[in-house]
Amino acid sequence: MYLINGILHTMVSDVICDGFVSFENGKITAVGRMDELRLPEGAEVLDVTGCHIYPGLVDAHSHLGMFGDSLGFESDDGNEITDPVTPQLRAIDAINPFDRCFQEAREGGVTTVVTGPGSANAIGGQMAAIKTVGRRVDDMILRAPVAMKFALGENPKSCYNDRHETPITRMATAALIREELFKAREYLEKKERGAEDEDTDAPEFDLKMESLLPVIKGELPAHFHAHRADDIATAVRIAKEFGLKYVIIHGTEAHRIADLLAEDGTRVVTGPIFGDRSKPELANQRVDNTAILKKAGVSVAICTDHPENPEQYLPMDAALCAKQGIEPEEAMAAITRDAAEIAGVSDRVGTLEVGKDADIAVFRGHPLELSAAVEAVFINGRRVK
Repeated sequence: MYLINGILHTMVSDVICDGFVSFENGKITAVGRMDELRLPEGAEVLDVTGCHIYPGLVDAHSHLGMFGDSLGFESDDGNEITDPVTPQLRAIDAINPFDRCFQEAREGGVTTVVTGPGSANAIGGQMAAIKTVGRRVDDMILRAPVAMKFALGENPKSCYNDRHETPITRMATAALIREELFKAREYLEKKERGAEDEDTDAPEFDLKMESLLPVIKGELPAHFHAHRADDIATAVRIAKEFGLKYVIIHGTEAHRIADLLAEDGTRVVTGPIFGDRSKPELANQRVDNTAILKKAGVSVAICTDHPENPEQYLPMDAALCAKQGIEPEEAMAAITRDAAEIAGVSDRVGTLEVGKDADIAVFRGHPLELSAAVEAVFINGRRVK
């Protein structure tokens, strides 16, 4: 398949005003300028003259498929509010591929999402990176687990205060996380001793601990839901204490400590970008948060936090950031290349390069323009819009 005569944005090189991309068996086989192209006889061609060709959009944080559209408790599978520590829960066991929001995501050019548990629990469970097409989640998985969800601040406090259970303070939330990480480290040490010494008993199997082992080993990133600057600092403190790979999710007040986050090499997924200040910890929400972080040198991606912002409006989130001072192509990188890198799936998606998945979004008009229309979308080389 060849897409020809488009404005090509590979996200790894300069924009090619008259470009093409070809793909076969679900993988990109070539990208370049039209004057370099020699079409083979009988090739399948789609002429996209005047359209912008981008990698399929990547949402680095959402709850797509976890909270059903227009439904209530029956499809609310994102928060297990019976235990504040649930690392053993897996997003892939709750995602509903038939939620119509998957179709709307595809129609908006979004081809990959990181989705998973909400933020009710101090440790919520395992996030998954999935494609937005399929009838069975097993066939949609890009990487699972892709991260472990942690949450700080108002959400765990509010949920468990209503139940008159721990945690109802920020101290208790942090203490619960720290305690479980200590336990996981001790569990790992006992397992290693048991493996090395036949006279030493290995610990009893514990699914919670087993689920945290990749986090303790630095193999699985910790995604910390944190809005206030002090909560962000707590996440960084815990991550440093245990040597975790980590990402800050939302980072609403990250602009207050942007220079410090840059010094620490902290990565932040900002968003949702538009919406009301619906709770106290959003009081200092500002649209230029992402721009301030970028200017400070922080690695940033932009998310919808679907359903907070519907998935198809991911380009609108990026457009609002561009309006506040981010270069348009950098805003697009935050929902393609940089989002894939922060999510840990850049080996497969996020850029248009030979060998990567043929996930491609074609826009009539620049995607940061409100009037832009999605002309065509391909996932794994198959047209889905």
